[in-house]
Amino acid sequence: MAGHIQDRWHKTEPGPDGKPRRVRTDRYGTGKRYRARYIGPDGNEKSKSFPDRQKRQAEEWLARIEADMSRGQYLDPTTAKTTFQEFAEHWLRSQTSDPNTQASMQSQLRRHAFPRIGARPLASFQPSHIREFVAELETSGMSRSYARVIFSNVRAVLSAAVDDGFLLRNPCAAQTVRPPVVGPRRVVPWEPERVFAVREAMTERYRATVDVGAGCGLRQGEILGLAVDALDFDANTMHVTQQLKLSRSKPVFAPPKGGTLRNVPLPRPVADALRAHMERFPPVEITLPWMRVGGPPVTKHLVFTSTSDWIVWRGMLNEDYWKPALAAAGVIPKPAKGESYASAREHGMHALRHFFASILLDAGESIKAVSEYLGHADPGLTLRVYAHLMPDSRHRARKAMEGVFGVQDHED
Repeated sequence: MAGHIQDRWHKTEPGPDGKPRRVRTDRYGTGKRYRARYIGPDGNEKSKSFPDRQKRQAEEWLARIEADMSRGQYLDPTTAKTTFQEFAEHWLRSQTSDPNTQASMQSQLRRHAFPRIGARPLASFQPSHIREFVAELETSGMSRSYARVIFSNVRAVLSAAVDDGFLLRNPCAAQTVRPPVVGPRRVVPWEPERVFAVREAMTERYRATVDVGAGCGLRQGEILGLAVDALDFDANTMHVTQQLKLSRSKPVFAPPKGGTLRNVPLPRPVADALRAHMERFPPVEITLPWMRVGGPPVTKHLVFTSTSDWIVWRGMLNEDYWKPALAAAGVIPKPAKGESYASAREHGMHALRHFFASILLDAGESIKAVSEYLGHADPGLTLRVYAHLMPDSRHRARKAMEGVFGVQDHED
């Protein structure tokens, strides 16, 4: 048996005849009588106290400890009492990821996870608790996609708890636990006429952003962080290696979303538009920290800059130029005098990215290639979002046969 049982009410000492005898201690009759003691894997002594007449329970507890150690399923009773919130807060402080991501995760856990499961000791988690948590998220009124983000954060915390020996297994990984269900996302891409109408309505200084978004599929941050050295006009290629983003409300250069660097085709019309733009608005040398505030400085000649020869703030571009162009093109209504433009989330610059993907898929480009051009880490994501835009088998068969018979008719 691991360890031993100490009887706090009795001790052994030499008697008058020199033989050991059992005598009462000063604690006799008060407090818990038995203390089960053992040495844990970390080399420190652990113990648990039991009342009088419960020596058998103390022995059984030690036997379970010994069995857990031999099976590799031992949990330190002290750390097992750590609550989800205590562990999550400590874990968040140790993260070295993007500060924006860290702050976002901290806010999401504080608002949605800690009030529901924050006080629960880690060792007490069962799959049923996670199922209840998911049900609460789904009925809370938040979007299912946001609820899924919350679930992913909780799962990440509990995975870290398993790695650190606070928990034997992650209850989120149980077969009976399902993340919040997200309905199928059906993208409705813009028609070319709308793209060109919005482009025409954009102010000249930022008109080429539409060309880059629709013609190369870049995200808005990648467009605003586009540098001259990313343009290879000879090879008709654009190297997407960075984006412009905010870190604690300060601008920084950073890798593209997911850290996925990529090369995308640079169509001739987009190349011509960029050449004309840079001739009219020469690139400006901008120095910003890399990744986070206080990071190593990086200097780039940005293609798109403000009238004050500085970076283009995303909010300014959206409110002062993008939405007015949408309204002028009839995509969103024009606001009444003195009012702001209505929210147009589905018509953000990301719509240009959807247009890019739809054109490639309609032309027969593979999902794998489109995924690479978009910078998706998983082609499965591309398939889930854009599968309905791919020509179906009947469409492909019809075009193939029309091509064959068209050639035959021409030869006759």
